[in-house]
Amino acid sequence: MRNTGKWNLGATLLALLAATQVTAAPVFPLKASANNRYLVDQNDVPFLMIGDAPQAMVGNLSEEDAAFFIANRAKYGIDALWVNLLCDSYTACNADGATFDGIAPFTTPGDLSTPNPAYFDRAAHMIETAAASGMVVLLDPIETGGWLSVLQTNGVQKARAYGQFLGKRFRNEPNIIWMSGNDFQSWQDPSDDALVSAVAKGIRDKDANHIHTVELSYYVSASLDDRTWRKIAGLDAVYTYRPTYAKELDEYKRAKFKPTFLVEANYEFEHNGGTDGGSTQNLRRQEYWTALSGTAGQLYGSAWSWRLQGDWKNNLDTVGIGELFWLRQLFVQLPWYDLVPDTKHEVLIKGYGKFSEGDPIPDDTYATAARTGDGKWVLAYLPDIRTVTIDMSKLSAPGSAAWFDPTSNTFTGLGGFTNSGTRKFTPPGKNYGGDEDWLLLMEAAIPPRSSR
Repeated sequence: MRNTGKWNLGATLLALLAATQVTAAPVFPLKASANNRYLVDQNDVPFLMIGDAPQAMVGNLSEEDAAFFIANRAKYGIDALWVNLLCDSYTACNADGATFDGIAPFTTPGDLSTPNPAYFDRAAHMIETAAASGMVVLLDPIETGGWLSVLQTNGVQKARAYGQFLGKRFRNEPNIIWMSGNDFQSWQDPSDDALVSAVAKGIRDKDANHIHTVELSYYVSASLDDRTWRKIAGLDAVYTYRPTYAKELDEYKRAKFKPTFLVEANYEFEHNGGTDGGSTQNLRRQEYWTALSGTAGQLYGSAWSWRLQGDWKNNLDTVGIGELFWLRQLFVQLPWYDLVPDTKHEVLIKGYGKFSEGDPIPDDTYATAARTGDGKWVLAYLPDIRTVTIDMSKLSAPGSAAWFDPTSNTFTGLGGFTNSGTRKFTPPGKNYGGDEDWLLLMEAAIPPRSSR
């Protein structure tokens, strides 16, 4: 990361110019923070979830290829993986649910009471490989896009017993978050909801070590929309193909909230029906909106990384994953866990644009902003070039400011500021990638307290 300005950066902004941030490996399993806003490890160290979605890993990869994928993602700071424990043609695997080399998940096809130990052992080995790289696995026990009909055939009792098997088998794998659902379009049907939640309840019967979440329906949903899951989920998964900040801020303002993360939005190289597609500009908007909307993190995905088919090995090092890496490297060096979204426009008071529940992402230019509780940091993401006005009194002391270019990982310095009155800020022009989005950072230089 290089500085393109010629001025005195504040102490923390100087630290942000370091080439690499080295962090200690998390001590799993993860849990909710004391204020229920983000995730922490067993030492209460905040855990910023920046993940990928290799949904078909168990079905399509050998253990060696899974290790290859995990090593690649570790280079980009990925610390979370969405993996479907069961995979079929809905999620790009064999139609019968067997692995690429013929290992079936059940000794009697479609019978949840006949789990095949060899299949689940292979999955466990992949989870352990992820743990060695400091990654948590969001493990979907029976994804609903392809396996809901199997649940319906087996019934609630077998579904709960299957969950109990999983809880016993995986409870000692520390790096798991249980994530049910996946395009769970019928969650409002009580019978379908009962089947999916029965698996989670069965897991909890045997596994008290790991938190749960659920992905509900597209185009917009969150785990806590489902009253049943409010009693099960310890983590609130937002699923949206719309501007991500809208549903995320709704969840942030929920009276009985839980840590929120973006489980799925548009994927790189994809354009599903009714969505905007995964251009890098759209991805950055999703990602920076999310980072400033009070979330515990987010998952990325690409057409190559979720399917893991064809020439996937040569299509991992993309612009999208690189730009996500820059976001992570920036935010892990900031007190991201203390950022409070500026929902009432008390910090960014003019120029924030129109809050929208459903505008197409390319047309949505809403500017999200957030401030740390101590007033040391203010951040604002502008999807396009415009002038914004900041209430400088929201910063606790004079300090320094800079623009961050999310397409080149560079800063443009703006010099110092006083923490009184208002100040207008305008991005310096198009960014390195030829787009117009920029991140504004302001750091107050809070003097140390005198010792007595």
